Amino acid sequence: MNNKSNSTCFCPLEVFISTISRKWALLIINAIGIYGRLRFSRLVEELRGVSPKTLSDRLKELQKEGLIERESFAEIPPRVEYSLTKEGVELRESIIPLLKWVVRRNVASGRTVDCECEECKSRFRSQTMSHTKMTASKI
Repeated sequence: MNNKSNSTCFCPLEVFISTISRKWALLIINAIGIYGRLRFSRLVEELRGVSPKTLSDRLKELQKEGLIERESFAEIPPRVEYSLTKEGVELRESIIPLLKWVVRRNVASGRTVDCECEECKSRFRSQTMSHTKMTASKI
């Protein structure tokens, strides 16, 4: 039985995946999406562990792919801010279910995530409480 109507062709993903699968790319998209606009130095702070060179390279790649915008301000000292394009926002919205799935998976298996942001701490606490209640009700 041919089940082609339920299959998805991943061919268009091949070119795009080379950009978004690079280390830090999705984390950059998410960080900019959380704040709306971020300066380079703030991105370095948000993405603990990224080198300035790697961040610069990823920002250029994401900009070339049309996922982020770079805006320069004619000020002294010069100021540059990064924001998501419409496509960048759509990509971020598309990966949020994946992020939620990873949190649920980590909670269910007892794994913790080394993240200090309040959103992750809050989500992990609420997921842990829900999981504990579900486990207790099964006993």
